[in-house]
Amino acid sequence: MLKLTPAERSALRSEAHGLNPVVIIGDAGLTPAVLKEIDSSLDAHGLIKVRVFGDDREARIEIYETICDKLGAAPIQHIGKLLVLYRPQKEAQKERSDKRGKGLREVTIVKPSPSGTKRPTVTKVVLKGNERVTSGGNVKRAKKRQTSQKKSALGRT
Repeated sequence: MLKLTPAERSALRSEAHGLNPVVIIGDAGLTPAVLKEIDSSLDAHGLIKVRVFGDDREARIEIYETICDKLGAAPIQHIGKLLVLYRPQKEAQKERSDKRGKGLREVTIVKPSPSGTKRPTVTKVVLKGNERVTSGGNVKRAKKRQTSQKKSALGRT
C-alpha cells in the first residue's frame, strides 16, 4: 500500500472532487474482472473514483483496503459509497521511429502587396512533414525521391 502525507492526500482529495466514478462495484462484489478494470483505470488516470453499491459499511471498508493492498494504491477518501484511490502513473516513453519525418508545424507566410503601397498579407499555415513554403509564399509538397532501377536490381538503395 502506498503512503502519502496529509498535505498530498488533501491536494488529491480536492483534485478528485470534480471526477465521476469510473468503476462501479455491484452485488457480486470485488471480482477479478472488477479488480482488473480498477487496475487499468489507475494506469490510465492515476486518480479515480469507485462507487460501491451495498449498504454494509464494513464490507465497503474491506473492499477499499483489499483494492489498496492488491493494486498498490493509496487510499485518499471514503465518503459514503464513493472510494477515491490514487496510484502514480507509470511514464510510458514513446519510441520515435527513424522512418518518420517531421510532424506538423505552424508557419507564418508574409506576402507583400502587389502594388507595394499597401500592407503585406500575413497568413498562418500548418505544414505537414513533407511540405515546404516556396520563396513566393506557396505551399508545395516534396516530391518522392526517385530510385535507380539499376541500384534496386543490385540490392542497393
